[in-house]
Amino acid sequence: MIRINLLPHREEKRKARRTQFYTLAALVLVLAALVVLLIYSIWNGYIGEQESKNEFLRKEIAILDARNDQIKRLKEQMQALLARKEVIESLQSDRSEAVHLLGELTKSVPDGVYLKSIKQEGRKVSVTGYAQSNSRVSSLMRNLESSPWMASPQLMEIKAVTVDKRRLNEFVLVFQLKRSLESAAKAGAAMPVEAKP
Repeated sequence: MIRINLLPHREEKRKARRTQFYTLAALVLVLAALVVLLIYSIWNGYIGEQESKNEFLRKEIAILDARNDQIKRLKEQMQALLARKEVIESLQSDRSEAVHLLGELTKSVPDGVYLKSIKQEGRKVSVTGYAQSNSRVSSLMRNLESSPWMASPQLMEIKAVTVDKRRLNEFVLVFQLKRSLESAAKAGAAMPVEAKP
């Protein structure tokens, strides 16, 4: 009888399959490691690129913030300069106002009326004085009403007093100043404008 030993042949096939399996497993592991490494490097590249973009944006935002602060400071300086300009313009337009006020008061005060004090707050003028009679105070009020520089005279108080053994009427009168013709023309008005308190 013939004996055929197939064991070594099968054993060699098994060894070959095992070697092939281990080789394929190693290749798959190496390939998987390469894929993971490739994905990791691509991902790190995206992250690095995004971080560089973010850093660029941070720098640009800092530059814009500095410019915004500079613009804000310039606006504040411009507002301060405009406020100063308005004050200077109002002072220039009102510089002759006192002259006109005193000139018109001298024209408007009738005989028998004596002024004790004149006080101005903005456009409002308060006059305190003495009159020989009530009719002289009303005459003063009419004269003030007809003046081109004064308007709305109001008698606040009148009372009888004795000054140097003379019986007089002490009065307090309030009226408004109108804008001058030059400043009214500059403001675009055709006539003097009555100021509101």
